[in-house]
Amino acid sequence: MELKDDARKLTEELGAAINRAIERSFEVADAIERLREAGYEVELQLRLEIGLRPHHGDREDGEIELELTDEDRQTLRKMRIRTDDLEEE
Repeated sequence: MELKDDARKLTEELGAAINRAIERSFEVADAIERLREAGYEVELQLRLEIGLRPHHGDREDGEIELELTDEDRQTLRKMRIRTDDLEEE
C-alpha cells in the first residue's frame, strides 16, 4: 500500500519513538550489561513492522479490533505487556 507523505512521516516518528523508548529502558540496559559482564558482546537487532489501514470511524465507543498472532503475544509477554484484557471471550 502506498502511504501518503503525512502517514509516512507519522509512521517514521512512531518507529523513532519506539526506538528511543527501548534505548532508555533500564531493563534492556541491565540485561545488556549482564551479558557483557558474562563476556559477550551484544548486537541487538529488532524488526519493527507497522501496518496501517484506513480508519472508517465505524467502531462504537472507541472500540478497536486487534488481531494478535502467537508471536505477537509472546513478544508482548517478554516486554511485560499484558494482553489478557485484549483476548476474545
